[in-house]
Amino acid sequence: MFGLAVILIMGVYLLISIAVVCGMVRTARKNGRNAKLLGWSAALVMYLIPFWDWLPTVATHQYYCATEAGFWVYKTVDQWKQENPGVMETLVANKGAPSANGAYILNKRFNWVVKKGGAFPFNRWRWEQELVDVKTGEVLARYVDFSTGNGNIGGPDVPLKFWLQSEHCLDGERNNSLMRQFKDSVKGEQP
Repeated sequence: MFGLAVILIMGVYLLISIAVVCGMVRTARKNGRNAKLLGWSAALVMYLIPFWDWLPTVATHQYYCATEAGFWVYKTVDQWKQENPGVMETLVANKGAPSANGAYILNKRFNWVVKKGGAFPFNRWRWEQELVDVKTGEVLARYVDFSTGNGNIGGPDVPLKFWLQSEHCLDGERNNSLMRQFKDSVKGEQP
């Protein structure tokens, strides 16, 4: 149903745009002006009304995905186990992983810190997750991703400008899965 409404609205907007361009061309010819220049100018304005932020949003998202997004392991679980012999076997997973200021307490030794930043220009959001050793404050792994879009301003599950929605960077889902696997490997025994 939503798709049909979108197609209908886009069709009406296209018809209005064609009428505006034709009207500008007709007016230009009647007044001895450059019809081609005014016609293309009107078409550009009608295009920019809904899509003015599309190219900057995509370019900004691609830039931050290329320069800041990714998944990094600073210390593997095996390295941590070598530095802390016998500790991993004593860890018990925290039931429900209660949150304190964006930090989910996985067990007595590890926190999973989730940070959300934004909205930055062009409706860009930064998502960051870290796995932190509570005792040393050392970050074992980090995952950074970016999303774009204006959320569901049009109602539940209906983004107003759906063409701006991008939930992850190109490898974002894979990197999120790698972070989840890494986090699960240090949770400890289930109670």
